[in-house]
Amino acid sequence: MTTDFRTIPKSHAAALAAGLLSLALLTGCSGGTGDPGTTTSPAASETATAPASESASETFTYEGEDGKTVLELLLENDPEAEVSGEGEMAFVTGIDGRAVDADANEFWALYVDGEFAQEGAGTLETEDGQEIEWKLDTFE
Repeated sequence: MTTDFRTIPKSHAAALAAGLLSLALLTGCSGGTGDPGTTTSPAASETATAPASESASETFTYEGEDGKTVLELLLENDPEAEVSGEGEMAFVTGIDGRAVDADANEFWALYVDGEFAQEGAGTLETEDGQEIEWKLDTFE
């Protein structure tokens, strides 16, 4: 079965792109077989193709504040949040004590006012009253 990517809704395409980036970052950071300096890439059959669900079983929300990034506010609301990289390369791997499971293709998806974010947490500036929501999601 092939997928015609032109028919995927924009929100799903954005989630797919974020998930693929997440998968690539997690794979690169995982160390592969456990040997330092060794990395592995997922087999073609393991590559993410579409979000597994629209609803996440775990969420984390807070309000935006003028002039602060989503990431700044995340770290204020959850100082123990796990983040790799910084700025536009920041990638959130754990929120509220719940780290993603790379083997299960999990990632923390970012939504602003109910819409999938089109910019990363490290650069997306918020506004007073915006609802910032992180949803634990998976790719198949």
